[in-house]
Amino acid sequence: MSEHDAAEDALERLEWNDARRGHPSRALQLTRRGALTGAAAGLAATMLDACGSSAALASAKSPKTQTANGSAAALYGISGGYRFSFVSHALNNIFFTPTINGIQDACALLGCSYDWVGSNNSSVAAVAQAINGAVSAAVDGIATTMISPALAAPVAAAMDAGIPVLTYNADDPTSQRLAYVGQDLLASGRAMGAQIRRLVPPGSRIVVFICTPGLANVAPRLAGIEQALHGSGIAVLSQASGASVNQEQTTIDAFVGAHLDNYAGYFGVDAGSTMAIALAIENNGLRGQVHGGGFDLTPDTERLLADGTIQFTIDQQPYLQGFLPTLQLFLYRASQRLSGPADVDTGIRILDRHTIRPYATTSSRYAGTATNVGVQKA
Repeated sequence: MSEHDAAEDALERLEWNDARRGHPSRALQLTRRGALTGAAAGLAATMLDACGSSAALASAKSPKTQTANGSAAALYGISGGYRFSFVSHALNNIFFTPTINGIQDACALLGCSYDWVGSNNSSVAAVAQAINGAVSAAVDGIATTMISPALAAPVAAAMDAGIPVLTYNADDPTSQRLAYVGQDLLASGRAMGAQIRRLVPPGSRIVVFICTPGLANVAPRLAGIEQALHGSGIAVLSQASGASVNQEQTTIDAFVGAHLDNYAGYFGVDAGSTMAIALAIENNGLRGQVHGGGFDLTPDTERLLADGTIQFTIDQQPYLQGFLPTLQLFLYRASQRLSGPADVDTGIRILDRHTIRPYATTSSRYAGTATNVGVQKA
């Protein structure tokens, strides 16, 4: 893409966003176009200098170091080289693909490296062990999913050792972590409950699938749904679906197949459950007969939302949950603790069969559906 094309692409995105909110003045449009066009060369040069080559990225499970070609040194007076540990409760879950992409991209910009460690099945003990291992390795910063209050102790040990800790995706604000980057989980559950209330008539029964009941990455969403549906006349059955995507698909498909006429809707509070619900409705020929919805963006969820098999999904921007903690940990170190940690709410973006189209018709690292830079037509 040429420098001019990059500016035009940015302009089109801004103007499309304006169209959603009401048309800006002609003067604003002209000013924006001139500014973007005039700044294109400098912006493109800066970004290309920071990013370096487009060589293939290494596996997320291995430490990855990329040099920022002097940009980090010029801006911050350092040459990079920080090593961060990202601890996850679901290392192989498709949800975290864009999160890993965000970590990789931030490390490429800043000349840092990272480890992707933790648990494959939401084991609190394994997450705690990974945090303790990062402390023993004397990494420069840790970002972890805070799925249980039991993780407060290893987080405190890391902070006591002088290692900054951020949380992402799931949080415990009573712990010693410095900041949280992720969705407001209770509020997102309430938003989902409001969507269900619009879809499902009073007197109906629904099932809400939850991958790991009681854990802090999903339990607040279920609580929010129950709060929003209180007094609605809609009966809610919560059902555990499993800690891995394969478990979720098997469990949910079997449940839906065994209860074809029993429930008015099936909903999930995590990426795997939502995808499994959409596939189960499709596999059992229930499109148009039951309602469905949930969280996050996987290729199957996008496809089956776009064709009306389910009615909504809620995006929480997982790419930002990798990119922003890396940036914050870097700034905390580079500024000698003067800047960096800040809570960031990555939002509650409710998508229906119309607003999902920009996602369903493209592939990108931001959505975890491509490895190439930029956004491509699917």
